[in-house]
Amino acid sequence: MLSNSTRFQESLNKRKEEGTLRRLRLQSDGADFYSNDYLGFAKSKELQHLLLQKIINNPQLLSGSTGSRLISGNSDIAVSVENCIAQKHKFESALLFPSGYNANLALFSTLPSRQDVVIVDEQIHRSVHDGCKLSNAKKLKFRHNDLEDLENILKRQENQCYIAIESLYSMEGDFAPIQEIAQLADQYKASLIVDEAHAFGVFGYGLIEKYQLQHQISAAVVTYGKALGGHGAAILCNETEKSYLINFASPFIYSTSAQDFQWVSIKTGYEFLDQNHDLGIQLQDNIKIFRSQNLQSPSMETSPVQAIVIPDNQKLKQLQDTLSEEGFLTYAIYSPTVKEGSERLRICLHSFNTEEEIVKLTGIIKEFV
Repeated sequence: MLSNSTRFQESLNKRKEEGTLRRLRLQSDGADFYSNDYLGFAKSKELQHLLLQKIINNPQLLSGSTGSRLISGNSDIAVSVENCIAQKHKFESALLFPSGYNANLALFSTLPSRQDVVIVDEQIHRSVHDGCKLSNAKKLKFRHNDLEDLENILKRQENQCYIAIESLYSMEGDFAPIQEIAQLADQYKASLIVDEAHAFGVFGYGLIEKYQLQHQISAAVVTYGKALGGHGAAILCNETEKSYLINFASPFIYSTSAQDFQWVSIKTGYEFLDQNHDLGIQLQDNIKIFRSQNLQSPSMETSPVQAIVIPDNQKLKQLQDTLSEEGFLTYAIYSPTVKEGSERLRICLHSFNTEEEIVKLTGIIKEFV
């Protein structure tokens, strides 16, 4: 029998041979086409100054919370920020979490019971799958954005169903048919849960707000580490669900709360978003420039994520290395993270990218596709 260390090393060696070994790397200088900082908030000197001023006015914001929010970690600031978030998104309640992964883990490990069925889009985020494992609910997958497949699965279920989707998928760069899925959820009396991680900020307060679907959504997750340039997340839900999560969600109950500065930075981010609609317009202009270069992509025309499929791990790695040498920071996604034959370069576009950068980037990619 192999020792654990030997088994671990063999698995790592296999990934190294395949060219898919993950490593932690420091941020590099270059044109950013890989981060989720879609609106440039994380780079904004103006936003940084606003946050610094709040710290100067109240240094206590930087102190640790000292415990779970159920013990010593709750604060007036956390409660007021949750109320503000709920009002902005037009939901009854909001519950803050230190990360989107943590929020999804809490949501899907707690709301569905052992007797329930969770029907997830096959491209849903890993955090949802991990949450489902902890719930012991039955999990089924439907083909990506396939309404017919989803309805066929719903028809066969006898127990309470939850449907889990993202409004904008970060691998494919496409949108869920969220209005049609909401109608199916109503028709089959299923609870719809939507992750707005990549849509929030890019499209105002997200696609739920855009289509006014709040009353058809059981719960939603909004994250702040992407377009808002910060960190953390909120679950949007009704008062009963919020109380249930507070009482039964292990990731919430047994985690030390984040410091108040994280909650203040989220509220400040919302204010900054409200005052800078031009950044979203600039982002869409840059997406149009990228799309005008006529690269084949499965992604939607207005998505900040543009996937370029390069169905060969070695060729994909060569492209990424070439781009890196030319000063472009990109992210390649290899199989088995995606299905073999669907390996891809994931391009993230931002409000701060220049036309010159975009044209040069696409010119290099064209040499490989």
